[in-house]
Amino acid sequence: MNGAQSLVATLVDQGVDICFANPGTSEMHFLSALENPRMRSVLCLFEGVATGAADGWYRMKDTPASTLLHLGPGLANGLANIHNAKRASSGMVNIIGEHSSSHLKYDPPLSSDIEGLARPLSHWVRRAESADTIAWDAAKAVAKASEHPGQIATLILPGDTSWQEAGAPVLPPAAKPARKVPDAARIEHIARVLRSGEPTLIILANKATRGAALERAGRVAAATGARLGSQFFTARIERGAGRVPIERIPYAVAPAREFLKDFKHIVTVETKEPVAFFSYPDKPSLLKPEGTLVHPLVEADEDSALAFAMLLDALGATHTAPRLQPRIETPVPTGALNPVSIAHALAAALPEDCIVVDESLTTGRESMGLTIGAAPHDLINNMGGSIGYATPVATGAALACPDRRVFCMVGDGSAMYTIQSLWTQAREGLNITTIIFANNSYAILKAEYANMGAGTPGERALSMIDLDRPRIDWQAMATSMGVPSVAVDTAQAFHQAMVDSTREAGPRLIVVRL
Repeated sequence: MNGAQSLVATLVDQGVDICFANPGTSEMHFLSALENPRMRSVLCLFEGVATGAADGWYRMKDTPASTLLHLGPGLANGLANIHNAKRASSGMVNIIGEHSSSHLKYDPPLSSDIEGLARPLSHWVRRAESADTIAWDAAKAVAKASEHPGQIATLILPGDTSWQEAGAPVLPPAAKPARKVPDAARIEHIARVLRSGEPTLIILANKATRGAALERAGRVAAATGARLGSQFFTARIERGAGRVPIERIPYAVAPAREFLKDFKHIVTVETKEPVAFFSYPDKPSLLKPEGTLVHPLVEADEDSALAFAMLLDALGATHTAPRLQPRIETPVPTGALNPVSIAHALAAALPEDCIVVDESLTTGRESMGLTIGAAPHDLINNMGGSIGYATPVATGAALACPDRRVFCMVGDGSAMYTIQSLWTQAREGLNITTIIFANNSYAILKAEYANMGAGTPGERALSMIDLDRPRIDWQAMATSMGVPSVAVDTAQAFHQAMVDSTREAGPRLIVVRL
């Protein structure tokens, strides 16, 4: 067994059984090792697709995937979606190919400071020094990526470490990842805040927006009158009919401050107090009003479900039932496409237990509020703000949950960053409906131009945020990558296209012409 084979065998033994790969020459022995029948290998035509897919896998499985990237430039190509994954607390193991140790001294053209590139967006970076120690290194990488919150582990794999013979694997002592227990005094303090009756918002994030933690948060809200909220972007929310509803803090500064103005207390759960996404002239960065008190209930590395169980006990409310979202039957909309009719079409079309990946800030701005009573589904948002995340994340989510339809909503500007995802979706036969809102511009930047007080955009400025010279032929692009497509220009046709996309297995593309 060589070093690469030892590495792949260890990854699988530690529970990492999928690799999103964009290999190069220095990774050929690792590529050969992917013949291991227990490891699924998925080819991605751009490194940002590979890292984004690993993010999507983690968000649905809560276990890390691995990526295979080619040297420093390959890592650099994947960094934007590693940034998004880190912000979403997604764990992943990145394997970065490197020149052999003897070759590096000649400074070949693809040499770079891989550690320097990886470190700002990794929680753990290591260079594998020998084939004999690669199993130890791999096990440590998986253990780090599996912590709560999820971590980014980067393992650099020199070519000679891959091809040299490895001895019997030596592994570190097994340690099961465990979330920290919340501080009991902190729980008692929050109980006093809630018993005061003063207006309180509990902001949920990460693992607290689903499962037992969300259900228990709903019971706390029902017992105390506190309201449940989330930041504008969240890693994953279980929502829809039968789930505990969560209010979303608005994106823009003015409506966010209006939303928060009457709360005396903000309680944070696996998150921090709300801040503006950007700084604007003459606008505050912190969104809460003066005098509002912020109280942490659950820190990022603690167990939210346990914290809410402790809080219910402190409140004497262990038998309180949560208020659940009733089903809202939304009629199929007709007429022109706009944010409201698009949201209504989504609410009417989403099948039970689907996954929605949203990167449609302009066109989809009404979607969350108007789909709250839709069939139960999971919603995934872009936590890091680097565009080009949606189609890769949808790819990873579909591989993690092959029995669930994934709806990926993305603007045309964002879609161009990682459109290669469609090819992987076709190759793997993934059940993904990609919805591209084609307004032929970076529409969000037109709004931000005004928000920044930069004046009226001139012809040259507008030319930098328009995508209509030439217009992108999305259907031709989808056809070239093996994905059937349809274009729609009415709300009713959009709804029908979504319904039709669920009737057959495999990927589909819907172009929404705006």
